[in-house]
Amino acid sequence: MTRKTFSPDQKIVSALLVSVCRFLTGIRAKQNAPLPEGKPCIYYANHSSHLDGLVIWSCLTGAARKRVHPVAAQDYWDKTGFRRYIAKRIFGAVLIARGKKIEPATEDEQQETTPAENPLDVMQSVLDTGDSLILFPEGTRGDGEKIQDFKAGLWHLSRNNPDAVLVPVYLENLNRVLPKGSRLVVPIICTATFGAPVEPAGEEESKADFLVRTRQALEAIHNER
Repeated sequence: MTRKTFSPDQKIVSALLVSVCRFLTGIRAKQNAPLPEGKPCIYYANHSSHLDGLVIWSCLTGAARKRVHPVAAQDYWDKTGFRRYIAKRIFGAVLIARGKKIEPATEDEQQETTPAENPLDVMQSVLDTGDSLILFPEGTRGDGEKIQDFKAGLWHLSRNNPDAVLVPVYLENLNRVLPKGSRLVVPIICTATFGAPVEPAGEEESKADFLVRTRQALEAIHNER
């Protein structure tokens, strides 16, 4: 899935998407700490709009975009040929079936399915190449105000990839640009704040403690506005 270069159509469409995104959201990117270089990252953010992944992706440098893959809902992005093209060809997205648990495959599942059918294995294959992920650990879109409890996928990825840098990204106002259930995009100024990297999952740290800690790191960015 690694893409060292973009083909002509990828360059043109990527530039167009970034321009449209910046026009519609007036996105302002803030960094509380320098973004890491040379290591795979797991950018994790609050989720309230189908535009969330595009906004984070647009805030990154052109070089970084080639090696960053949003994790997105398959039923939405695979619905039409155009969406599928944008998701797979431009974003290099990891598409996951809605409601599918991001957990290691059981022995029975390993015998019945291929690794590509397990969401955790697909995301792991991205990190194995040195590329990065954009992940929404709430698992579903919220109301844009309260950050919901995190699902276990972030914990599994951090445990299996201690060298991957965890970067919290707080998104503000995206729920108002494209509200849940709406097809109408409303131009509103939005902000993406990249927080300082969070410590990976510790060997003695429980899943529950890790998920609370990483969620609190995201909430802290919101509270510091």
